[in-house]
Amino acid sequence: METLFTSRIFKVVKKIITGRSGALLERHIVVHPGAVVMLPVLDDGRIVLIRQHRVAVDETLIELPAGTLEPNELPITTARRELIEETGYTAKTITLITTFFTSPGFVQEKMYLFKATDLISGPTAMEDSEKIETLIVDLPHALNMITNGEIKDAKTIIGLYWLKLEEQKYN
Repeated sequence: METLFTSRIFKVVKKIITGRSGALLERHIVVHPGAVVMLPVLDDGRIVLIRQHRVAVDETLIELPAGTLEPNELPITTARRELIEETGYTAKTITLITTFFTSPGFVQEKMYLFKATDLISGPTAMEDSEKIETLIVDLPHALNMITNGEIKDAKTIIGLYWLKLEEQKYN
């Protein structure tokens, strides 16, 4: 693999693979350290979402809190750090729900979805580049936000539908 570009968070590499015909094919891959997404659920069942501007799509999105793993950082450590950073909440209980790939056609990013419960409110610790507003909603409202196009973020949609399925399992 040849590195074509390196940034603070990811790099782009060129990889040569062999096609079915035997021809050599060039592929470009974004090598990403991975990320976490938290599904923070308050004691009354409401969900803590955030609203933040995303430069890549030039839109303000409604999302679950999330963040990139630092080098040699365990996903659970990232989850705890990012939850406080973006929402101010500390979770007594954080449970890994699942992992998934964000866009495996060209990105190696693996996301770890955690459920955060037994939340304690506190101050945020946002990075300089972050302008985040907290939004607390119940699950039916959050699902309606997906249906009406207010929530467009895939990791958030995955987390909210997982919660819906979990609730249906117990009702």
